[in-house]
Amino acid sequence: MRNELSSARITRRLGDSPRQRGSLTAESCPDLFELTDGNFAVIGTEATAALDPHLPSDAARADYERIVVITRETLIRAKRDIPDA
Repeated sequence: MRNELSSARITRRLGDSPRQRGSLTAESCPDLFELTDGNFAVIGTEATAALDPHLPSDAARADYERIVVITRETLIRAKRDIPDA
């Protein structure tokens, strides 16, 4: 998937913008986006080092993947825009 991302573009934001969620500075702006290829992109706090040792035994992470944390509010406000399976 890594090489496939070069052609993907952001089509829309899921949920409210950081400003609508109360972020008036660029210091706390988690965000979710749908991409042209149907995947999703996340802006969040990089937490790989802290959370990697706590992944469940059946979870895996490639060397080029990172664990990213977003706020609960960000995901809840995006729920209305996340397509059903």
